[in-house]
Amino acid sequence: MTAFSLTLVQGQSFISPLTVLRVLWGEPVAGASFIVGELRLPRALVAVLAGGCFGLGGAAFQSLLRNPLASPDIIGISAGASAAAVFAIVMLSLSGTAVSVIAVLAALGVAGLIYALSWRNGVAGARLILVGIGLGAMLQSITAYVLTQAPSWSLQEALRWMTGSLNSVTMSQVVPLGSVFGLLGGILLLLSRNLEVLRMGDDMASGLGVRLSMTRLGIIISAVGLVACATAIAGPVAFVAFLSGPVATRLFHHQGSVLVPAAMIGALLMLVADFIGQFLLPARYPVGVVTGVLGAPFLLYLVIRENQRGASS
Repeated sequence: MTAFSLTLVQGQSFISPLTVLRVLWGEPVAGASFIVGELRLPRALVAVLAGGCFGLGGAAFQSLLRNPLASPDIIGISAGASAAAVFAIVMLSLSGTAVSVIAVLAALGVAGLIYALSWRNGVAGARLILVGIGLGAMLQSITAYVLTQAPSWSLQEALRWMTGSLNSVTMSQVVPLGSVFGLLGGILLLLSRNLEVLRMGDDMASGLGVRLSMTRLGIIISAVGLVACATAIAGPVAFVAFLSGPVATRLFHHQGSVLVPAAMIGALLMLVADFIGQFLLPARYPVGVVTGVLGAPFLLYLVIRENQRGASS
């Protein structure tokens, strides 16, 4: 709440909290109504909702596969959305809602392909991660090729989308993103008890009456839908889905499911990273640049830790 309030009062110019409250109450205030109502508020709301989607979806994947590396932005799902969006922008000259819809459909399609390629009498977490990383590398190559064919007028738009940015968000995007977050997030919360049981192993879960295939399918579709819709609006913001679950696990390890804490961490990461990128650095950077700088060292740490754990077992 403090970070959200800070993004509304502080920016290129300071607007007093009382004035912000007047604007939020609907009172017209010269200058402040546009700055707060049209620029800062939509940006803050989309940051919270997109961060919540990334955090919740990423934590669900990591819990389901029992591996902190099993994040949608690591296993190729975000790469699929990026490749499709760049193709739509560069080759089809599309923009706005059309690009968002194509990105969502591509993310869902890539997730289904990864799941199918990983299936061998069930889906093992390590196999799915390796398949996802390989497919993601292939999709990144396709994206790079498409960018080499891009004319100058569409190259900048494609690169902005790939980086992950909140610069062009509007209030019209808040309601659909909030609806997706409420619907798919609610489904994940309903399945959270079964998800916690699944973390104990398939045999234990089956013995306790959990329908393994249906539960996995529901979790995967909901998690991919959350990440895909957030990506469609904010772009593939790096490492928010990846970081939120492990951070929430460390902070709330003994307090039940980490899904809700992960969503809160994701929202906070997006808000803070966007504020840092806009106002605390010598130049203005998109939120994806800041989260990338924060997430890369943590990724290396987790890879090293997993290798050490594998060597000792």
